[in-house]
Amino acid sequence: MDQTSPLPKPATLPDAQTVTSVQHWTDRLFSFRVTRPQSLRFRSGEFVMIGLMGDPDPKTGKQKPILRAYSIASPSWDEELEFYSIKVPDGPLTSRLQHIEVGDQIILRPKPVGTLVLDALLPGKRLWMFATGTGIAPFASLLRDPDTYERYDEVVVMHTCREVGELEYGRQLVEGLAEDPLIGELVGDKVRYYPTTTREQSPRMGRITDNLTSGKVFADLGLPPMDPEHDRGMVCGSLAFNKDIMAILEGFGLREGANSEPAEFVVEKAFVG
Repeated sequence: MDQTSPLPKPATLPDAQTVTSVQHWTDRLFSFRVTRPQSLRFRSGEFVMIGLMGDPDPKTGKQKPILRAYSIASPSWDEELEFYSIKVPDGPLTSRLQHIEVGDQIILRPKPVGTLVLDALLPGKRLWMFATGTGIAPFASLLRDPDTYERYDEVVVMHTCREVGELEYGRQLVEGLAEDPLIGELVGDKVRYYPTTTREQSPRMGRITDNLTSGKVFADLGLPPMDPEHDRGMVCGSLAFNKDIMAILEGFGLREGANSEPAEFVVEKAFVG
């Protein structure tokens, strides 16, 4: 695919929303904000389909939208929508999406869905968020939602990336919570942040799975091992990561929940990358 293909003109986009800001965090990661459809209502942690128009068909000249599921990284009360994305050089969508600028338009299908919502969990004391890479996006939404702190006494964020720079989006987000004028007082000292890297040297190393099974995270944070009475979990990462974490959580006695049947942990199956 020609990575330098110009973005389609706004007039060609159905369900169009306008880009209001773009920030490149590394050569592989970027975030952006777009206008929010007036009719869009969503629960923090849900995802929508977003995308751009593809190249015209050589035979018909018609363009088809290239759409992917993206977790909404902004909370449900935000006037705009934020997304956090990886850049895939030959990706049908991200090879184009990474070049968006303020004023450009994207397609946004305003039908939010997803399992990473507070309502899919039974009441508990401590909420664990397990994320790799851009899997932190739905948690960026939930961490800025007042309801999270009204339901839980403690929120533990475990985020793992290969390199330190890839943790920056999450680090700035978490560190800014206490100063947030809307939720700062609610957040207080409830959030425990546990970032690790797997390739580049950093203060904390290791995969989330290893730090859980070895008990290192519990020792480091002064917390007891997880139990189904007090602990709840949310998981967002690659398919292999999700499966590994699910097995670990089940080993602690936690059960997978859903919107229709809340339990002790939930997994976002739509996440890719």
